[in-house]
Amino acid sequence: MFEYIKGQLANLEPTQAVIDCGGVGYLLEISLNTYEALRKADAAEVKLYAHLVVREDAQQLFGFYDMAEREMFRLLVSISGVGNQTARVMLSSLTVDELRNAIQTQDVKKVQRVKGIGAKTAQRIVLELADKMGVVSGKSEVVSGAHVNQARDEALTALTMLGFAKPAVEKLLMSQDWRRTDGTPMTVEDIIKEGLKRL
Repeated sequence: MFEYIKGQLANLEPTQAVIDCGGVGYLLEISLNTYEALRKADAAEVKLYAHLVVREDAQQLFGFYDMAEREMFRLLVSISGVGNQTARVMLSSLTVDELRNAIQTQDVKKVQRVKGIGAKTAQRIVLELADKMGVVSGKSEVVSGAHVNQARDEALTALTMLGFAKPAVEKLLMSQDWRRTDGTPMTVEDIIKEGLKRL
């Protein structure tokens, strides 16, 4: 729903930021890494990439200083046992680069040092995200990763509307990165066609 929020930084705390955008104040939950970046930024105009979480009892808007951090957050919360707050703690304890490197080198102990992350969850994060680090490895690849996620979301909607069970579709769509052999993102049409073959 929200891609980013851009405006004046009205208030900043280690876990929250308020951005005044056209007279409306948006409260965003942030990591310590984003907090540090905002402290150094020009308060007159800042930009945070957004991720909206809707629950039965509340709506939360998470903000990230760059797309790489948001992509990592989204990957983390896709793992069973990792919730929004746990993912934020991870991104407060480690930078995106540190976390990515730990996953790529299968450094389970480094991931496990984050408060609230047990041995099994750390192993699951490393195993399930090892082949997905391309979407957060650099600026150009992050953009591609955003396109992949958008295509995946659109494919989920289409396949669900075609009558396939949402849990089965989600499991399939999260099982791989949906890129061609040359590394370019697959189109929505390509993903849907591949999904129809496998479901």
